[in-house]
Amino acid sequence: MNKQERTEYIKFRIESAYQTYEAAKSLFENEFWNSSVNRLYYAAFYAVNALLVVNEIKTKTHSSVKSQFSLHYIKTKRIDKKHGQLFNILFDMRQKGDYENLYNYDKESVEPLIEKVDNMIKVVEQEIKNSL
Repeated sequence: MNKQERTEYIKFRIESAYQTYEAAKSLFENEFWNSSVNRLYYAAFYAVNALLVVNEIKTKTHSSVKSQFSLHYIKTKRIDKKHGQLFNILFDMRQKGDYENLYNYDKESVEPLIEKVDNMIKVVEQEIKNSL
């Protein structure tokens, strides 16, 4: 990917993060808890993916996105560890909600995540701006 392609990709991923976050809120408001968790995870994932692309950090799996984010941004303290912890929680919750039979989240388990994901996306977006 050349610089222009990376820039376009990053812009697309950040826009996707915000759109997916809005979808998560709508699903939450309509009491689709598992679907809201899925969309919250993907909103954070898209933002983190964009951040990794800024620095040409290549990943192939969701697990590698999680580990590279931790290695390059959380452990180096470029981004507060609470965002790394949130990303890990979202990863695990999405896995559980999407793949474990007969598991359903509820309002109490999802509601605290809404504002935290919004904040995380904004922090990641700022880090992207600082890196460009």
